[in-house]
Amino acid sequence: MALTFSLPTANGTLAPYTLRGSVPVKPAPGAVFNRIAYSAAHVVADPLAAVDPWLQAAVDWDATIAYRRHLWSLGLGVAEAMDTAQRGMGLDWATSLELIRRSLDAAQDVPGALVASGCGTDHLNLDDVKSVDDVIRGYEEQMAAIEALGGKLIVMASRALARVAKSPADYERVYDRILRQTKQPVVLHWLGDMFDPALSGYWGTKDVDAAMDTALGIIAANAGKVDGIKISLLDKDKEIAMRRRLPATGGADGRGVRMYTGDDFNYAELIAGDGFGSAPTHGKSDALLGIFDAIAPAASAALGELAQGHVEKFHAILGPTVALSRHIFAAPTRFYKTGVVFMAWLNGHQKHFTMVGGQQSTRSLVHFAELLRLADAANLLEQPELAVQRMKTLLALHGVEG
Repeated sequence: MALTFSLPTANGTLAPYTLRGSVPVKPAPGAVFNRIAYSAAHVVADPLAAVDPWLQAAVDWDATIAYRRHLWSLGLGVAEAMDTAQRGMGLDWATSLELIRRSLDAAQDVPGALVASGCGTDHLNLDDVKSVDDVIRGYEEQMAAIEALGGKLIVMASRALARVAKSPADYERVYDRILRQTKQPVVLHWLGDMFDPALSGYWGTKDVDAAMDTALGIIAANAGKVDGIKISLLDKDKEIAMRRRLPATGGADGRGVRMYTGDDFNYAELIAGDGFGSAPTHGKSDALLGIFDAIAPAASAALGELAQGHVEKFHAILGPTVALSRHIFAAPTRFYKTGVVFMAWLNGHQKHFTMVGGQQSTRSLVHFAELLRLADAANLLEQPELAVQRMKTLLALHGVEG
């Protein structure tokens, strides 16, 4: 039976909408991928905790780890506590470290489970940071804590470094110092200012090509310590240009430094690749994406098809999700996690729609309505009746009946 209900529109009215999507595609059990794929996983807030949500993080640990088990069951890795839409926006370092510990513990029960964890400087008080030496010490503190747990690092971009660095040489000094100390190859993260305005001018310049030169120089000097780099610039041409210049040796397996796409606007074509060059890492991107949290079953199914050489099937599954992703990551992009958690709620992966930092308030009702339409069009509603019921609950909470 068709499910029809009223949804807000962009012109401020209500209009009937009928779900028309099909049952979500189910990935083949035990599918093997030919791309490494991490999902930047969200945390589930504890709505019953007696805290001030804007000031204190309260996590439902059982539901949070259950979602990671869901991602692992689909063959996706977990990029833990590095999601910039929550880390530094409600998720503090102490809670992040506890999250990393719990995820690493849970991963031990899942054969082949991948976990890489965010290492940054967000525990520092920016007003107390006076030099790059302070930034180095901040990175070293988090690095030591994560590596003591056996964790692999994602070296996050640092607001503190962006604030005190005077030139590209300061970035070179910090990253060279950190990379020399790591116990295993790390993933670097270049985060554009559309995600975090405080990172404007990262790598010592606002010229993206010059910044890329600095980052590539750091990687080349430490190729054996860099598994790959995730760039989040939402510019596929820049990603491809950088991908083709990454060292063809080094990396985690000695066969080159990987490009982990962070482009939530163009990920399908970047993962599929263009076959450029003789180095295996130059013609395709692996993935470390926030959107994979919201589209996990489709991402897994598509990657399974790609590994079998079924490129058309890969695009047929993943292509329709791109419009949803572009909506979720629309400006102001730093609020994208709200849409990701909304999807988890619609699909029954958590019982409520509240977030650490009170982030559920960062998007409008019209935004959520369009998100549901796009999720339906991409065949991503796992339980359509539940999704409609929960959308109606949200509408009623905002005084919209119908």
